Amino acid sequence: MKTIKRQHDRNSIIQALTEAQKLAFAPLAFQALAAMLDFGIFQLLDSRAVSEQEIINGLKLDEYIVRTLLQIAVLNNWAEKKEELFSLTKMGKLFLYDEMTKANFDFVKDVCYLGASELAASFKNRKPEGLHKFVGEYPTIYPALTKLPEKMRRSWYAFDHLYSDNCFDEVFKIISRSYRSIFDIGGNTGKFERVCFKYDENFDITMLDLPENIDHIKNDEELKNCKFHPINVLNENPHYPEIKNSAVFMSQFLDCFSKAEIQKILTDLVKNMDNNSAIYILEPFTDQQKYSGAEYSLSHISLYFTCMANGVSKMYTLREMEEIIKKSGLCITNCIQNIGSYDYTLLECRKNAMVSD
Repeated sequence: MKTIKRQHDRNSIIQALTEAQKLAFAPLAFQALAAMLDFGIFQLLDSRAVSEQEIINGLKLDEYIVRTLLQIAVLNNWAEKKEELFSLTKMGKLFLYDEMTKANFDFVKDVCYLGASELAASFKNRKPEGLHKFVGEYPTIYPALTKLPEKMRRSWYAFDHLYSDNCFDEVFKIISRSYRSIFDIGGNTGKFERVCFKYDENFDITMLDLPENIDHIKNDEELKNCKFHPINVLNENPHYPEIKNSAVFMSQFLDCFSKAEIQKILTDLVKNMDNNSAIYILEPFTDQQKYSGAEYSLSHISLYFTCMANGVSKMYTLREMEEIIKKSGLCITNCIQNIGSYDYTLLECRKNAMVSD
């Protein structure tokens, strides 16, 4: 029995050592995958089983490049080798065809990778030190979005839009059952507004966002019926429009702030809304995901917020958000799960006074 236990312990140590080496070399493996995609190797491996020489000839690459990258691909299970022929595995195919995998990969590669080297400094200084590698002295990434390098900006928007966009039709139908007026805070490029106008071109919707973002899209012809209200919600006394018998909508917005900042935002809204209005919060909470891969991805996005976005926010659990909402003078009157394709949660919140009425 002791011999079996020793062997089991030895195997566990070897497995742990192997996983540790994978993590130690993960940044190099990541860039190797990016290089294979850039060279077209994944695309060729997906078309048919091919030899090293066919890759060399077909893509005009030298033997050193092909042999080195193929070795890494096989070890990481992106490709497999059978009788000197190489082909793409199921995992490898995800980087070509799966929308979520492609968006996540490009986001990390183009937006986060370089700035992640400043993660520890960002934690210590409570500001996104990695952002300075791309733009000047901005306190957060949001007013700098239009200033980012084109490839970086494109990957940021592709990532941001992928997850929440497929929720908007369902969310609009839910909110519009009760309200004919919506204030969309953090409207970004107006994706939600476009959905509203798809159903009703005269729908009453006002986008609230930073002046820089509003200036960037306010002349878009598709948003000609949209109202715009520039605002920085973190100002000491932000000037909100009068919110009466209306819905306030925030999609993937509150995760861009620290807990104290979220409480400030919600408290300010409570002061500016009447008892006939409601706040709708749409978020992908980490503890409300069906699949471990989704929870893993969301939790790691918190590190993007640290080193690139603002240095203080994260992806929250539902319980964390519930606690902040309660402290802000609001109560949750409805919680709708599994919105869209990526397990979003829609929280309907009202002033506490509404509950006692």
